[in-house]
Amino acid sequence: MFTHKPSGFPALSFSNTQTFEHFHSINCNGRLIDLSAPKIMGILNLTPDSFSDGGKFNNEKSALEQTEKMLKDGAEIIDIGPQSTRPNAEFLTSEEEIRRIGNIISLIKKEFPEALISLDTFYSETVKFGFNEGIDLINDISGGQYDDKMFETIAETKLPYILMHVNPTYKTMHDKIQFEDIILSENRYFSEKTAELLKLGVKDLILDPGFGFGKTVEDQMKMIDEVQYLGFGKFPLLIGISRKSFIYKPLGKSPLDINEETQKLHLKVLQQGAKILRVHDVLEAKKTLDRFVRS
Repeated sequence: MFTHKPSGFPALSFSNTQTFEHFHSINCNGRLIDLSAPKIMGILNLTPDSFSDGGKFNNEKSALEQTEKMLKDGAEIIDIGPQSTRPNAEFLTSEEEIRRIGNIISLIKKEFPEALISLDTFYSETVKFGFNEGIDLINDISGGQYDDKMFETIAETKLPYILMHVNPTYKTMHDKIQFEDIILSENRYFSEKTAELLKLGVKDLILDPGFGFGKTVEDQMKMIDEVQYLGFGKFPLLIGISRKSFIYKPLGKSPLDINEETQKLHLKVLQQGAKILRVHDVLEAKKTLDRFVRS
């Protein structure tokens, strides 16, 4: 064990009367977070090579300023990413991730104690480092497949774990797979992985369908349309479609020019029971969330 330091899209066709309602809460270091009201997770990339904001927030001053802005704009969770996972991104070791993170987690916890901090990594050693710095959630794009010690480390931390659907190796994570039925394939994957995690004693699980990772545009639009069927309502769903290419490429736009289309899709997944939106543009997502709550 290690020690913890305290601290042209489809028209909308759903109304709130059709929303799939499930009660979910997660235990973040003894702080019970009620997900009956959806939350916004703001993305803080500490990377020089992320596809839309690389190099903007990879020092302590800019990271703290961006964190403050996202919290003021309505984020409740800050997702810290030391490594880009876009296609052809630079591959970092865990040691390099930890060096890149530096003191940023502890500085954010000190300056903004109300913020929940999520760490985006597929390395168990980076998780251990983040745990000792005071993180509240673990966001693993690999589903435990890129580090064979990840699941046992997650169990040791007792922190909530975000389980994403993705191809089985780092080299193939962006290879387009032809799924016979994407929803069925995802549910098989989630069923197997959650059973393994629950057996290890991991109690707080969040499912991420893995938009932008090895899926066709058609499959991703099907996922949007059928979000309500993912995971059978057993676990809360996180949706990360912010600035993803399946939205902007078919429209011939840039990642920074698709806010209207993205918010329509955000509203659609909220109406189907999504509990966390992982976003770059917090203020715009908060407007969508408020619209959903009022409807």
